[in-house]
Amino acid sequence: MNPVEPIPLSALQHWQYCPRQCGLIHLEQVFDDNVHTLRGQAVHAKADQPGVETAKGVRVERALPLWHDGLGLIGKSDVVEFLAGGVPYPVEYKHGSRNKAADIAACDDIQLAAQAMCLEGMTGQHVNEGALYYATSRRRRVVPITAQLRADVVQTAEAIRQMLASGTLAPPLGGEQAVRRCKACSLQDRCQPQATHAGLTTARAALFDPDA
Repeated sequence: MNPVEPIPLSALQHWQYCPRQCGLIHLEQVFDDNVHTLRGQAVHAKADQPGVETAKGVRVERALPLWHDGLGLIGKSDVVEFLAGGVPYPVEYKHGSRNKAADIAACDDIQLAAQAMCLEGMTGQHVNEGALYYATSRRRRVVPITAQLRADVVQTAEAIRQMLASGTLAPPLGGEQAVRRCKACSLQDRCQPQATHAGLTTARAALFDPDA
């Protein structure tokens, strides 16, 4: 049996935010910065430095490599706190406030759940929750690692793997969701969502036009 090609943990968050964005980054290997990505990099500056420390009796590891052979996932954590009995507690750093729209927050949740599943496979310890730390509000949001989140991780990893195997970009998002997400996306100029939608509309119309 051939081993599966590992998928970066960050790809799950990208796919949940927008499958086309995920394809541009992980299939076409392109990335551009904007104010949002630069703020995110600033937030991660400390967490991305590997190190181990003890705070209030809790061992804290930064930039800990993570993997899950069964799911074919690989990456690293921002912070893992090891609680009593060595139970790992992943903490993912994000810029902005924890009062994000529910659908955007869900994109962060799946990345955290994937980290938890990696830690379970690596340590043999059950991880029932983790937290997202938002730099602007300097507050944590606790995320239970539910059965639904775990299923979402598996399904999303498979969808990404199929996209990479096919080499085909997903179409841009549409509707109200696109208005909010495309505006904040650093890849908007490469994606050209309006132009792509217009081209798809024209192509679909031609299918039903006998004179086309």
